[in-house]
Amino acid sequence: MKTDLLHRLLDVDPVAGPVELLHRARGDRHLPYLVLAALARDGVRMGEHARAELRRARDRADCYARVARGLADATVVRPIRDLPLAGYYPPDLPRPLGVLSLVSPTEATLWQAVNRLVTDHPVESVEVTLLGERPRHTAVTLRWPAEDPLLDPWYEVRVATAALTGDLATVPVRPYLAADDHVECLIALAEEGLGRAFLAGDVIDVAHLAGQPFEPVETAEVVAAYRLAPEAAALLDLAAEHVPLGSLRDVRTVLEAEVAPELRRRRTLARPLRPRHGTLLRRTVIRHQWDEALLLPAGEAGLLLTPVADYLLGPEGTRPTAAERAAALAALRAWDTTAPGSPDQARCTGLSEPRHR
Repeated sequence: MKTDLLHRLLDVDPVAGPVELLHRARGDRHLPYLVLAALARDGVRMGEHARAELRRARDRADCYARVARGLADATVVRPIRDLPLAGYYPPDLPRPLGVLSLVSPTEATLWQAVNRLVTDHPVESVEVTLLGERPRHTAVTLRWPAEDPLLDPWYEVRVATAALTGDLATVPVRPYLAADDHVECLIALAEEGLGRAFLAGDVIDVAHLAGQPFEPVETAEVVAAYRLAPEAAALLDLAAEHVPLGSLRDVRTVLEAEVAPELRRRRTLARPLRPRHGTLLRRTVIRHQWDEALLLPAGEAGLLLTPVADYLLGPEGTRPTAAERAAALAALRAWDTTAPGSPDQARCTGLSEPRHR
């Protein structure tokens, strides 16, 4: 990848120079790092602050790689999307990594991973979302400050028991992702199209995947099986306007027959899935003996007690009232005096109030 591609994707006249290119890239919180790396590779002059920003981005990517290796060895959770995609970039042009996304085969291993992250890093935010009832899927997002918390995005690790969550309406949750690595990356990229328009960074990802040996018929069948033919086709059409598709060109041709059937299928899907988001009530000492979260009734909502924090559940996008929050905290205090220390037996001690940013 050369900077002329970045100029085209960001609609910047090369005559405007590298400053304008970097300025335009700052509309995306992570794309500036890729622009800085491309400019450094081209020998463009840069000062101490630009070099420091690029160094912090490399350190961030290295940190995520270490975290993923450690968690994979200890808990069998594995990275999907961002970190695997980074493996297809050349060493002198590292892929920006805003988020480390991990998938866990069970809720127990999810909480093992969360416990390790909370223990090993200065985590200041732990968010929890539940999807569905039976089976129930859990997604946890942990954040802690970057080296420069004002200039750089915070570190963010997402762990979920579902590899692909769909759009919660027409495309269902698909818990497992099992394909060749480069095909998994294509699927994960296409999944992004369910929630947003494709961006310049997605095109650059496709450019780095294009050299892989995609088998057209098999790849199209797998993408269709994961219910993503329309999004994969749209992504490849956009990418084709800017970069050679290589073996993905034939994948796009075969995909054409899968798009209309998938769109018809989506018009007949049943009831939408409504996620429940946890509003933090308090952080706790790690409940090491817990291997699952405990869901307790609390009016129309519910209390979710996890190995690291307790939450008041509610529809995503809503906030509890002060009265609801006070009632939930009172219910927790009552639970503390009588409850066992795990979802199955003993008692919980050492509870503490949450830390705030």
